[in-house]
Parts: sequence; C-alpha cells; structure tokens
Amino acid sequence: MNIEKFHEIIQERIRISIETQDNWDYGIEKCREKVIEILSEDIEGSATYIETECTADELSWISEIWDTVAEKTQSIKFIRSLETAIKKYPEEDKKYHLRENIKFAYGAIDEDFEMEF
Repeated sequence: MNIEKFHEIIQERIRISIETQDNWDYGIEKCREKVIEILSEDIEGSATYIETECTADELSWISEIWDTVAEKTQSIKFIRSLETAIKKYPEEDKKYHLRENIKFAYGAIDEDFEMEF
C-alpha cells in the first residue's frame, strides 16, 4: 500500500469537504476513487495498515468506501481488519456509526460471513 499517497488523498478529501461543504462534490468523488484504488491494489498491505497504523480520523474518512473496496476485492481479510480497527476506536464508532458501515461491506462480499461483533 502506498501510505504516502493514501495520506495525500485523505488530506485532499478533508480539504475539499471543508471548502465545499458538499459530500457530492466532483473532487470528493475523485478522492474516493483514488482511495479505493490504493486500498484495493495491495489488500494485504492495506489490511495491515488499517489494523496497526490507521488513525481514528482516517478510519472514519474511509468508512464511506468500505463496501466498494470489499466488493472490488472480495476480501474478508479487509473487512476483518476494519473490525479490528473499530475495536481500537470505540468513540469514533459511536460518533460515526462505523459498525453500520461494516454491514454494507459484508453485504458486498459474495460469500456469507459472520460479523465478529
């Protein structure tokens, strides 16, 4: 996973969101597409990053695309890494309902799996 590029795109996503106050802005959609590509191209590296280095803020920002990454990669490992990260940041989960987004990610996987929490 290209962590430097990931950080750049997340910062750009935050900047656009603050400036436009519009989550449907074209620039935001482009940031989402880039983050999806970065997370999907190296699912092992992405899962490791999410479990060990991802900040609460980053986790919240990428929660909007978890289902798309899961659908694209069909990776249960990716979803399990998100569950691990959510457990580390319970306040972020309460604030942004991250566990709800996990349900959408599971729904994007072709096989049936049980949520860990």
